[in-house]
Amino acid sequence: MGDKRSGDPDKPSKPKRSVKFRKAKIRHTVFTLGADRITGGWLSRKHESQKPVKRHVEISTPAWPKELDGIRIGHVSDFHFGDLMTLEKALMAVEALGSESPEIICNTGDLVDLEWMGVEPLAQAFVELNPPLGNFFVLGNHDELDDGEAVARVAAEAGIHVLRNETRTVSRNGYDICIGGVDWARTPKQCREKINGMLAKGSPHLLLCHNPKGFDHAAEMGIPLTLSGHTHGGQIARRNKPDANMAFAHRRSAGLYEIGDCRLFVTVGVGAWFPLRMNCPAEVVIVTMRHGKPCATHD
Repeated sequence: MGDKRSGDPDKPSKPKRSVKFRKAKIRHTVFTLGADRITGGWLSRKHESQKPVKRHVEISTPAWPKELDGIRIGHVSDFHFGDLMTLEKALMAVEALGSESPEIICNTGDLVDLEWMGVEPLAQAFVELNPPLGNFFVLGNHDELDDGEAVARVAAEAGIHVLRNETRTVSRNGYDICIGGVDWARTPKQCREKINGMLAKGSPHLLLCHNPKGFDHAAEMGIPLTLSGHTHGGQIARRNKPDANMAFAHRRSAGLYEIGDCRLFVTVGVGAWFPLRMNCPAEVVIVTMRHGKPCATHD
């Protein structure tokens, strides 16, 4: 065999990184690794010590089918597996979710931060929770930075239903619930296009859309519940005012929103893309959906 260091044609070619990946890598070097070095590792130690909280949200709307009243949905997003989310810490979040015994688990994207290699045990951990209605996942923008197809493949091979502009129906107590999901879309227009593509394959009760900018069109289409992430709640928020935060590009950035009888819940996520959260703790969420007069409670 030839010397692989000298351009051996048998050597596997290194995948060419996209411009978006390279830009994200630079941001990561500056805001994550660089900031941590400047503080002598204080930021990463503090970040590592902050465990996700368990949040319970109960939503009631007449748009939700009465046959599905009381369904408990485990909602997680934005693990950002990588330098700021070790496998050990990620598995603790999965365990916290599993302790609530949700009927269905919905992951709204950004499972990885940059490189996808090594995320396989995390995907497997979700499946081992064995929720009766299954695990569902959609791709976020970070999932696509390195190799979105690989992230989707890892999740699917573990046994997670990866929804790529499509729907899937499962049965609960003899009544079908339709779950829809769309790939990452940056703008409201792109969200609209992907949601329309999904609707061609079925009309869901529940939509998974990484970007909350998809909610306007989801509500236009009468989808009762949309779950999103992406914003991280800005990671820095005003005390007791999660919606007043650093996610300036999003008017719906944390918590519950409504248009008519349709609802959006935006989780602030499990992980982070820079090692600082203030008044915005990482979270795993249990959403209980009710059919009835509009109201919402949370802890």
